[in-house]
Order: sequence, then structure tokens, then C-alpha cells
Amino acid sequence: MSTLITGIAELTTNEPGGPLRDAAVVLDGDRIAWVGASADGPVADERVDVAGRAVLPGWVDSHTHLVFAGDRTAEFEARMAGEAYSAGGIAVTVDATRAATDEALAANLLRHTEEALRQGTTCLETKTGYGLSVADEQRSARIAAGTAEEVTFLGAHLVPPGADAESYVDLVCGEMLDAVAPYVRWADVFCETGAFDEEQTGRVLSAAAARGLGLRVHGNQLGEGPGVRLAVEHGAASVDHCTYLSGADVEALASSDTVATLLPACDLSTRQALAPARRLLDAGATVALASNANPGSSYTTSMGFCVSTAVLQMRMTVAEAVYAATAGGARALRRQDVGRIRVGARADVQVLDAPSVTHLAYRPGVPLTAAVWRRGERMRTERPPLG
Repeated sequence: MSTLITGIAELTTNEPGGPLRDAAVVLDGDRIAWVGASADGPVADERVDVAGRAVLPGWVDSHTHLVFAGDRTAEFEARMAGEAYSAGGIAVTVDATRAATDEALAANLLRHTEEALRQGTTCLETKTGYGLSVADEQRSARIAAGTAEEVTFLGAHLVPPGADAESYVDLVCGEMLDAVAPYVRWADVFCETGAFDEEQTGRVLSAAAARGLGLRVHGNQLGEGPGVRLAVEHGAASVDHCTYLSGADVEALASSDTVATLLPACDLSTRQALAPARRLLDAGATVALASNANPGSSYTTSMGFCVSTAVLQMRMTVAEAVYAATAGGARALRRQDVGRIRVGARADVQVLDAPSVTHLAYRPGVPLTAAVWRRGERMRTERPPLG
């Protein structure tokens, strides 16, 4: 089944030369088969005229935590009243997640991934990290693998209350890692005050690499620290948060293949400073934007919100922010097949109810996603009915 999408006012491809005007694209099966001018569009099984709207790649959300149960509204309200954010709130979600059934966790994950898809997210990563025992981390990984495209092991999210930190790191690096390995592609570690220190982070990264997993790091969220340096030294695909960076951190990222993944919705929700996107981009670092969707510090699946925030408050241009939320996220996942519109790429595209991507920031908060194709299949973008 092939589909010609034509009448595109602005086609963002993330390829050299910038966006195309009055363009068309052909989806054939799950791949993009042709890109060019509307006037030259070939015959296809189906023709969809988007009537002067903008088309761009589906969002690539490279950082979420969606295998969870429970609610942390009270914690959010306390932060809005002036209480400082700390890593310890994770334990509340751990208790609720451990108590939930497999069916409840799977249903909650599916609900959130479908919510993201309706808003244009066609490739999504999610993590374990709310189990923190061998059985519960394995369960989370198995459930995640049933729905999410990219799955990350985050047993090193927090030391469980009452556990010895060194013994827990031994467990993460040994039995727990062995248990989750069949279900995950990546391993991550929260290198931060209140979570895991430099030595512990290095041990987790080395153990995961020895088992053939790709590496990611939560780093530099609450202050400057060793997270960025360790991520670069271990060849991690990304270091995520990057809220507080030294000059050496920026230089290290700019001179490496490690992507700086920025999480602006989290910075806003925790009332932290916004990550220094402009410094990173001007230095030559690769930047991704992601939602960090989770129940505690960033309860949103809206990549459009992240893009508008990056433009309005982080001094990114619209083109930079859109690239970071598509091709940048793909680079953070070491993917070549998503985040771009080019022949041979996966047929993941979204249509905006606007003539250009500039409207994502020009009209902040307005739900602009009008249509989504994922793997060449047109997806439902309306909310399911109540009842």
C-alpha cells in the first residue's frame, strides 16, 4: 500500500538544504519511497492532500519512564509551594509499582504511549527503574518490551530505602542485569547527589557494557558533577538532563559522539534552571529534546510542549528545536531510520494544522498535530470516547 501525501506547504526533512516548499512525499509500506515537488508526485494507491499544511518527521522521544503505577500530585503541589525537588521521591512510585499487577502496568504504559502517538511521537524509549528488585525490574523490562520500541534498564535509579548502597550496586551489576538483559537494549544510571556517586556509576556502566548493552546516563541535573565526564569516557550514547554544566562538560560533549539530551518539561516542573541549550549548540554539541515523561518530575508526553519551551525560554531556534526533537532524539538512540524524511527511512511523519513548524512556538499550548503515520500506517489522532 503506497500513499502520496501532497499539498505540503513546508516539508521538514532534516536533510541538507533545509525544508522543501510545495512538496510531496510517498510512503510505501513502512518506508519512505519518494520525496519531491508536489507537481512531480508519482501515482500511488492513495492520495492525501494536506492543503497547505506543514509535514515533518514524527517526534523521537528518547527519554521516558512509563512503566509505573501511582500518583505524585501531592509532591508536585509541595514543589509549587516552594519545597525543593530531590531524587528521593522516586521511592513513592516504587512502592506503587511493586504493588500493581502486570495488567495494570501494561495498560498504563499503553495509555501513555498512545497519548504520545496522538501528539506525533512515533518512536519512544522508556525505562525500568521503579522496581528496584530483581523480580520487579525484570517484570518492568518485560512489560516495557511488549509496547515500547526502545527499552532501557535503570535499576540504578535509586538505592531502595533500607538497602546498603554497595550491596545494591553489586546486585544491579550482577543478578539484576542478567535478569533484564533479554528485554533491553540500553542501561542507564542516575549519577547524582542522593542517587549514585562517581565510582558506583562507573561500575554500573562497565558491567552493562560488558554484557553488550548501549549506555545512557542521567547526569548534571541538580548540580555540576561527574555525570557528563563519565558518559563521554564510557562512550554513552547520551547524557540526559545536562542542567548544570561546567565549561569542561560543554567541551567534552562538543568533542564527542555523546548526545546532550535536554528535558525542559522536567526543569520547569522541578523549578530548576533550564539547561544551557545555546551554549551547547554554539560549542558544536549534538542536542536532543525529550519529554522525560514520568509521574514525579515531568508528567507530560507532549514533545510539542518541549519544543515550544526550548524556543521560547532556552534560546533555540525553531529549526534547532524541531531537529533536536526528531533527528537529535534518533542520534541519542543511535538510530538512522527515524527522525528524518528521506528515501529509505521509516515512514514516520506527522502533519501540523499549520503552514509551518514555526507555529509550534508561535502558538504554544495549541494541539497542532492533525495526522500521524507510523511505519506507513495512519494512526488515530482523536482521543478515545469516554465510557
